[in-house]
Amino acid sequence: MKSAPKIVILFSEISENAGKDDQDTLIQVQSVSNALSGLGFEPVPLPFTLNLTEMSDKLKKISPDMVFNLVESASGQGRLISVAPLLLETLGIPYTGADADAMFLTSNKVLAKQLLDLSGIDTPRWFGAKVLNKENSFIEGTYIIKSVWEHASIGLAQDSIVCIKNWADLKSVMAAFEERLGGQCFAEQYIEGREFNLSVLNGENCSQVLPPAEIRFEGFSEQQFKIVDYNAKWKEESSEYHNTIRSFEFSQDDDALLERLKEISIRCWNIFNLRGYARVDFRVDPTGKPFVLEVNANPCISPDAGFAAALEKVGISYSAAIERILSHPGRADSPPR
Repeated sequence: MKSAPKIVILFSEISENAGKDDQDTLIQVQSVSNALSGLGFEPVPLPFTLNLTEMSDKLKKISPDMVFNLVESASGQGRLISVAPLLLETLGIPYTGADADAMFLTSNKVLAKQLLDLSGIDTPRWFGAKVLNKENSFIEGTYIIKSVWEHASIGLAQDSIVCIKNWADLKSVMAAFEERLGGQCFAEQYIEGREFNLSVLNGENCSQVLPPAEIRFEGFSEQQFKIVDYNAKWKEESSEYHNTIRSFEFSQDDDALLERLKEISIRCWNIFNLRGYARVDFRVDPTGKPFVLEVNANPCISPDAGFAAALEKVGISYSAAIERILSHPGRADSPPR
């Protein structure tokens, strides 16, 4: 009897004291494992570490037909997300999702913004550490201080939004936030308005934008900024968690805006050469102008996350989505093993 094809599920190693955001990885691993088993594959979960010799040996020993890449960080550092696909490319093992180049470009939020700007896609203005000593003019305003590399709203809270008047203010604020954000950070213009998430999935002939979701901020006080911070994403006991509501319901007045968001999402998919699945996050200001906040090449695919909710809305089962992701593997540069 022919054995089932093996698919390694590669994921970030989880520490014993991991936060809720890291623990969510294990939910994704179990969900993908269940889907793969139902599709007739043999799933083999494997935590990823920076001992690349050991990782290479383990992968060669398992000899998988493919790797389902869920790695979001290495040794707790989001900036190392591209190491996993780089290793897989070196070993010549096909894998799901975006390739190492796309992972690096989208994970470095400042580089991603520069590429968006060059491509004519609006993104909130920003200032980072590398421009602190330049002579270009600073624009006074309200900014969110964000990590350049870390995702999942790590370190993001209401006090992350500050008024910055000049270069001296910016330098002082960024120095204060670096430790909390795990290193390099930047200031991004705060856009007052609506927030949207659009998921994209590979189709047979072209990429498919799933139904847009709006994050609706209910019960926020006038003193609160309407953002999806760490509490809103992960702390179930917080009011922010319960008052940031995902909605797929829109009036006809939003039709033109939603089509525009879909068009921009496809442009982002093509610009960053994405594959398998991705998510694009937007803010839309009161005039109806959309700004791309982030392009996520490896979004959360837990059953209760936005990606799965968008699949359900359009009538695509979780297993069917996993099958479609498998059908568009990333490159394997090396000769076959």
